[in-house]
Amino acid sequence: MTTSIHPTAVVETDDLGAGCRVQEYATVGAGAVLSRDVSVGAGARLVGSVRVDRAVTIGPNAVLGDVGAGSMDGVAVGREATIGANATVRAGVAIGRGAVVEPGAVVESDVPAHAVVRGSPAHIVGYVDTMPEPEVLDSAALSGPTTTGIPGVVLHPVTHARDLRGSLAVLEFASLPFVPQRVFAVYDVPSESVRGAHAHRSCGQLLVCVSGEVSCVADDGASRQGFRLTNPEVGLYIPPLVWSMQYRYSRDAVLMVLAEFPYDPDDYVRDYEEFLELVAPR
Repeated sequence: MTTSIHPTAVVETDDLGAGCRVQEYATVGAGAVLSRDVSVGAGARLVGSVRVDRAVTIGPNAVLGDVGAGSMDGVAVGREATIGANATVRAGVAIGRGAVVEPGAVVESDVPAHAVVRGSPAHIVGYVDTMPEPEVLDSAALSGPTTTGIPGVVLHPVTHARDLRGSLAVLEFASLPFVPQRVFAVYDVPSESVRGAHAHRSCGQLLVCVSGEVSCVADDGASRQGFRLTNPEVGLYIPPLVWSMQYRYSRDAVLMVLAEFPYDPDDYVRDYEEFLELVAPR
C-alpha cells in the first residue's frame, strides 16, 4: 500500500508510513513522523515535531503544533485518534489512543485515551464507546453489591439514615471487598480537569462521592462504562488492573477514596499502552 500526496500539498518529511493520505493544500513539516494509514485533511498543518501513530484521522484545516512559537515541544497523537476539522493541538500535548478532538476544539493539555474533548480550552465531555451509565445510582435501587458491565467493578450500597436532624452515611468495613489501609479525599478539582487516569497492579479502591457530583469511567482494556456518582449512598469498587478516570467534577464535589493498601508508587500503571499489555492475556 503506497502513500497518496495531493499535488498541492507540501510534505517536507520522508517519514510517512504506508497508506498515508495527505490531501490538498495540507502542510506536513520536516519534523513530522506519520505511521501507516494516517489521513491528513485538506489545509491541515503539522508544524514542528509531530508524531502520529497509525490509523489517525486529522480533519481539514486542523493545526498540530504552534506556528511561529519556536517551541521545542512536540505533539504526539496515539493510534486511531481523530482530530476534527479546524481543531488546534498546542505543542507539548499528547493525544491518547482512540481519543476524539471535536471540530474547532483548542487542546492545551494532554487528552486521555478514548476521551472526547470539545471547546476552547478543550475539556472532556465523554468517552468513546462507553456502555450506558446506570439510570439510578442510589442505595434504594441496590439490594446489595451489584455487578456492572465491567467484570470486577461493583456498585456497593452505603448504609444511610435521614431525619429532621440531617443525614448520615456509614461504611462498615466488613461489608467491603477489602479492609481499607488508606483513605484520601479529592476536592477543589476544576471541572475541565481529569483525575485518576491509571490502574493499580494489586490495590483495589472504593470511590464514594460524599459531596457534589463526579463522573467516572472504568475500562478493563476491552470495554468501558461510565458512572455518575451523585451522593454518598453508593460506592464504586474499582479492582486491580482496571483503568479508571474521574472527570466532570461539580464545584462542590468531594470524592472519598478508600484504598486496599498503603501508597506504593510502583503499584500504579500510568501508561495506557502498558496497561493494555498487562491485561492482554485475560
